[in-house]
Amino acid sequence: MRVAMLTREYPPEVYGGAGVHVTQLVDRLGVLCDVTVHCMGVPRTDAVVHQPDPMLYAANAAMQMMSAQLRMADAAGHVDVVHSHTWYTGLAGHLAATLYGIPHVLTAHSLEPRRPWKAEQLGGGYRLSSWSERNAVEHADAVIAVSEGMRHDVLDAYPALDPGRVHVVHNGIDATLWHPGPAEADARPVLAELGVRTDLPIAAFVGRITRQKGVGHLLAAARDFDPDIQLVLCAGAPDTRELEVETAAAVDELRQRRGNVFWVREMLPIEQIRQILAAATVFVCPSVYEPLGIVNLEAMACATAVVASDVGGIPEVVGDGRNGRLVHYDPATAADYERALADAVNEVAGNPVLAAEFGAAGRARAIAEFDWAAIAARTVDVYDQVRKF
Repeated sequence: MRVAMLTREYPPEVYGGAGVHVTQLVDRLGVLCDVTVHCMGVPRTDAVVHQPDPMLYAANAAMQMMSAQLRMADAAGHVDVVHSHTWYTGLAGHLAATLYGIPHVLTAHSLEPRRPWKAEQLGGGYRLSSWSERNAVEHADAVIAVSEGMRHDVLDAYPALDPGRVHVVHNGIDATLWHPGPAEADARPVLAELGVRTDLPIAAFVGRITRQKGVGHLLAAARDFDPDIQLVLCAGAPDTRELEVETAAAVDELRQRRGNVFWVREMLPIEQIRQILAAATVFVCPSVYEPLGIVNLEAMACATAVVASDVGGIPEVVGDGRNGRLVHYDPATAADYERALADAVNEVAGNPVLAAEFGAAGRARAIAEFDWAAIAARTVDVYDQVRKF
C-alpha cells in the first residue's frame, strides 16, 4: 500500500505532540506499507518539503500555510491513501483526494473550535483555519481521533459528520526512548546545570506557552506548593508576545514568593527532557484542553507520577489513583481548580512511596496499552476500510 503522509512538522522540526505522533507513526508504518512524507520547513532527504508561495511573504500566516498546502496537494498523487494531520495539512489532503480520486484519512489532534484563543495569534487567519478544518473533516473518508474524548469533540463540533467514519486510534509512546534513569553517559546533565537538587521533590512541566496548556493556572497553583517542592518549568514557543510577557511576569512573581523555580525557555533535546521527567517526583499537566497529551505518556514511560486536569482524553491515559491524580477543571471556578491542583501536587510529591507506586504503574500501562507498533497496525486497518469503498 502506498501512503502519502501530510504533516507540517517532521524531524528535525518537531514542535508539539502532532509532530511526535507523525514521526513515530511513520517509523512503524514503514514495515507495513510504503510511506512518503510530505512536510514543511527546512530541506531534508527523507521527506518531500513544501514551502509557502514567496509572493505571500507578508500575508497572514494562515494564507502562507494554505499556499504550501496547494503545493503539497499537487505532489501527493499516485498513492492509495493520503493521510493528513491537523488543519495545517487538512486542506492539502482534501484537495489531493479530490484531484486524484484517492481516499483521505485525517487525524484530528486538536480542533479549531475548541481553541478560540488562537484568534490572538492568527487574527482573521483563525477564521480561515477554522473553515479549512471543517471542510477537511466533513469530507474526509475517515477521521482518526486520538482518544474517545476527542471522538466526542469531533462529532460535537461537526455534527454533519457520519459517526461511522470516526475511528479512535490513541497516541503512543516509545518506552525505549522514554525511560527512567539518570543522564546517558555522553549527555549534558541538565538538572545539574540548572541547579536543581535531586534530594528534594521535583514537580515538572513540559509544554508550549499557550492558553491551551494552562501554564498560568500552574504558576498560580505553585504559590501553594510546599516550600521544598522545586518547579522545573520547560515552557517556550509562546503563541504571542503578550502571552510571553504575561508568563514572564508570573514566573518573576512566583520566584519572589517562594524560590525553587527553574524556567527553561528553549526547546531541549529529547534526552534532556527525559532526564527532567525521570528525575521528577511528579509531572504536572494543567491543560484546559487536551485531546490526549503525549507528554503525559512520556512522563509515564519515565516512571513518573502524573497530576493532570480531567479534560479531553487525559482520563484515558491518567487513571486517578492508579498512576496519578486527576483534578477537575471548570473555567468558571479557576481559583478552585488551582487550589485543588496544588493539593494534588503536594499529596503526591510529599509521599515518595505513593509517587513511586504511581510511577511504576504508569510505565507498565504505557508499555502495555500505548505501543506504537500496535497503533500503526490499527492505522493500517483504517486505510484498508477506506480503500474498500
